[in-house]
Amino acid sequence: MTKIGILALQGAVREHAFSVETSGAEAVIVKRVEQLEDIDGLILPGGESTTMRRLIDRYDFLEPLKAFGQSGKPIFGTCAGLILLAKEIDGQDHAHLQLMDIKVARNAFGRQRDSFEADIHLNGIGEEFNAVFIRAPYILEVGNGVEILASYKDKIVAAQQDHYLTSAFHPELTDDHRLTEHFVKMVKDAKKELASS
Repeated sequence: MTKIGILALQGAVREHAFSVETSGAEAVIVKRVEQLEDIDGLILPGGESTTMRRLIDRYDFLEPLKAFGQSGKPIFGTCAGLILLAKEIDGQDHAHLQLMDIKVARNAFGRQRDSFEADIHLNGIGEEFNAVFIRAPYILEVGNGVEILASYKDKIVAAQQDHYLTSAFHPELTDDHRLTEHFVKMVKDAKKELASS
């Protein structure tokens, strides 16, 4: 069984776990660094990126998370998770994991009261995807090799680069599991590839 971890320092962990299980993989709640060795893919959930970074540092997750991504195992960052994956953050000197060649703007769609839902088109994944935006970031720039999966009002809100996937919205907060299913397929494909190499 393909095992997908959800980094359980903050955010909608249970909802992601349910979506992973519904999409045909085993969900693992990751609270300790050593658990990274036993999983095939990882979700960095929404939350508050500054708080999450503080907790990542406190529990010594930073370098192990970078190594996990660099090993070829897929990572899916949603909302704050997108910010953690980005190589560059607008207005900040230092980014976090710096694994994905994107530049992001934090809280770009406004504060909590500006949260909203919108139907978007996810390239290659599906039409009419109900996206829930909560204090959402968006992607300002993408590097070579980054595929834009979705935009909303000309702002990039989902992208993929090799085995990294990001969304500015919260796919786990709806009953539509197509984006999680896409990630599960990415993980299964990567698992086969890594096993044969």
